[in-house]
Amino acid sequence: MSEQYVLDLQEIDESQVAVVGGKGAHLGALSRIEGIRVPAGFCVTTDAFRAVMAEAPSVDELLDQLSRLDSDDREAIRGLGAEIRRTIEGISIPDDLASAITSALAPFGERTAYAVRSSATAEDLPTASFAGQQDTYLNVVGPAAVLEHVSRCWASLFTERAVTYRRRNGIDHRTVHMAVVVQQMVFPHAAGILFTADPVTGNRKVATVDAGFGLGEALVSGLVNPDVFKVRHGEVVARTIAAKQRAVEAVPTGGTQEVAIEAQRQEQPALTDAQVVRLVQLGRRIEADVGRPQDIEWCLVDDDFQIVQSRPITTLFPIPVPESGDEDNHVYVSVGHQQMMTDAMKPLGLSLWQLTAMVPMQEAGGRLFVDVTRRLASPASRAALLDVIGRGDPLVRDALETVLGRDDFVPSFPDVVPGRPPAAGGAPAPIETDPAIVTELIERSRTSIDALERDIRKKTGPELFDFLLEAFEEHKRVLSDPLSIQAIMAGMEATWWLNDKLQEWLGEKNAADTLTLSAPDNITSEMGLELLDVADVIRRHPEVVAFLQGVEDDSFLDELAKLAGGTEARAAIESYLDRYGMRCVGEIDVTRPRWRERPATLVPVILDNVRNFEPGAAGRRFEQGRQKAERKEQDVLSRLRALPDGDRKADEAKRMIDRVRTFIGYREYPKYGIISRYFAYKQALLEEAERLVQGGVLAEAEDVFYLTFEEFHDAVRSNEVDDRLIEQRKDAFRSYQALTPPRVLTSDGEAVTGAYRRDDVPAGALVGLPVSAGTVEGRARVILDMADADLEAGDILVTTFTDPSWSPLFVGIAGLVTEVGGLMTHGAVIAREYGLPAVVGVEQATRLIRDGQRIRVHGTDGYIEILP
Repeated sequence: MSEQYVLDLQEIDESQVAVVGGKGAHLGALSRIEGIRVPAGFCVTTDAFRAVMAEAPSVDELLDQLSRLDSDDREAIRGLGAEIRRTIEGISIPDDLASAITSALAPFGERTAYAVRSSATAEDLPTASFAGQQDTYLNVVGPAAVLEHVSRCWASLFTERAVTYRRRNGIDHRTVHMAVVVQQMVFPHAAGILFTADPVTGNRKVATVDAGFGLGEALVSGLVNPDVFKVRHGEVVARTIAAKQRAVEAVPTGGTQEVAIEAQRQEQPALTDAQVVRLVQLGRRIEADVGRPQDIEWCLVDDDFQIVQSRPITTLFPIPVPESGDEDNHVYVSVGHQQMMTDAMKPLGLSLWQLTAMVPMQEAGGRLFVDVTRRLASPASRAALLDVIGRGDPLVRDALETVLGRDDFVPSFPDVVPGRPPAAGGAPAPIETDPAIVTELIERSRTSIDALERDIRKKTGPELFDFLLEAFEEHKRVLSDPLSIQAIMAGMEATWWLNDKLQEWLGEKNAADTLTLSAPDNITSEMGLELLDVADVIRRHPEVVAFLQGVEDDSFLDELAKLAGGTEARAAIESYLDRYGMRCVGEIDVTRPRWRERPATLVPVILDNVRNFEPGAAGRRFEQGRQKAERKEQDVLSRLRALPDGDRKADEAKRMIDRVRTFIGYREYPKYGIISRYFAYKQALLEEAERLVQGGVLAEAEDVFYLTFEEFHDAVRSNEVDDRLIEQRKDAFRSYQALTPPRVLTSDGEAVTGAYRRDDVPAGALVGLPVSAGTVEGRARVILDMADADLEAGDILVTTFTDPSWSPLFVGIAGLVTEVGGLMTHGAVIAREYGLPAVVGVEQATRLIRDGQRIRVHGTDGYIEILP
């Protein structure tokens, strides 16, 4: 049985992860690449690990206990992990296994030194690197010491960091097994790490080499700062040479030690430029063979590079594939940052948004991007694009200008592509300031949605998908209605005009924020106020309030009828869901559960409203906002009339105030229409999925979320689904969830973040985009999931992004801070509507601001102070 316990590295390839773990599989594959030197050695397989674990049945019970622990209970994990490690290290290695290992060592000689390295079956994978989660032992001398350190590697599967990492990545402890790599030790002059893509910016054309003297452990452990070289197109383009005072070297009797480096060598480069370039060439060869950027550990021995590990760089954001399939330079702008939903989307959600969007979009990393290269290439379209984007999100504009500042990255064309519509932001046709226009547009949308909901009920099977393709065209027709676009632009342009002119004439920033309070026909702000009305109904019935405090699942509506006042409470909630049940957090992804599907999501918000407000709050809030806007209008107009040429200025301002109040509320309606349609599509598609489940084609209905619309269509036609594809998509989605999408991404893979070019902000303040005027001080509540909301009057909401589904929370807070957003995105519009000081686009706000801290939000000037 010895051949099952030990495999030579030359016998191993990438397909054997289950037998030799991620590290072993990679090393086996590396050893087969022409021109790549890998230290000789073998792998003790997972069969050996299983044989040893079978010797200790008590480990099973300990694993049961471990799986029940909370991943945040570090003390319990530490204690139980230590007990499991002691148990494994205490097991005597069976004779046949010990014999197999010592026989594999024999050809190397009795006093040879080895590196003994853990290789778990769930490490160095495309979706999770697990770098450093298990143990490595260097300069292990002699067979007895090797056997002892193999046991230690097995036990290292249960270190605190490894157990916690698995828990956080949703990996079952029992499914992970440990192999051990045993390689001949190399004693390098220098060692370090090569990234074949820049690990900070993501640029695939730039390789980064970290280098130090002696063994690479000095760099990995942080003992010394490395020399850092950056290489592009075969040339060192940047270098930083560190003062390397210490190194880790092998001890003749075994193990390693820290040593001091003589003063004259400390600031010498660990590698010459020629060696760096040669190393990067080797890295590119490995990358080409593996098919993705790599994080490579290397050693330099007698001017010869040996590769001791290579794993995927899992933190890089994927690059969209251009529509044209060319290899030209491309610049992509994130759709999620415009739509206030930067989470990863499932394939069905991505494909539905692509099929119903007004412009072509490419997918990468579970997110959507728009290729703006051609728009940037022409001076006229470039100026229009930068203007409209800059008004909404200065960070995106700055990122685009950063890319444009690089020589020749974006090609230059004299004009836009023939036949393309003019750039967004061009002057729309004039439209009268007439509320009847908004009434007509809303009625048109309702009529179209009613027809969709009526007709879709009659369709099943392939006929449903043919119907949906027609429905998507109607969807786009409604979205592109010229009158609708004119109404949206009229409201936005009137806002910009008022802010620009009133600052110029009166020295007042963001005056439009007050002038738009309680504007009519804003479906999103109405959604928040109407939940206050629901709270008014529930507040009257103490038994219902007490019951809702214990609600844990979505069947609670059926239980309400048994309570005093429950019938009335249920009717109020049902009525709300009839109008807004299609909404949810992340609603542009059709696969996300809607409020109608998960009504318990609303319960914490309703209870907050019951606790924090008096009866009739909705009507009072709206009327107070309307009166405040009216007083502001009178104030602005009277101050303008006192200026030179004041009557003209006041008349112009009055026209724009009327215009903004007529149209700004409608800005929210098209999104409501989109999401209403999405819910109709989803209900029909899920019924089709249930039919596939009943026919034994699918394991569960929601598996279709991991198919594109076209693949779902094919599955319905053929009654066949590739189960492996669905599992691969689930794994990919999990890996995408850990990635942060960039605002701007280039075809080189560089994530360009952009910066606020501001010098008017106090030291230490967090800078963002001012979107709703005023200053407020209060307790920060950092909330990443609306279902976790527990707000009190005066709290300031700090979150990643807010789409319309968050607006019910806005009625109960005093201010808003988000990481994502722009001047006209939904969170900003509703913050202004409710008169909440708000700053959006604050990089890493949810990490830099702690829950419960007191902060001051400067909504007029766009920054946040963290108070002592």
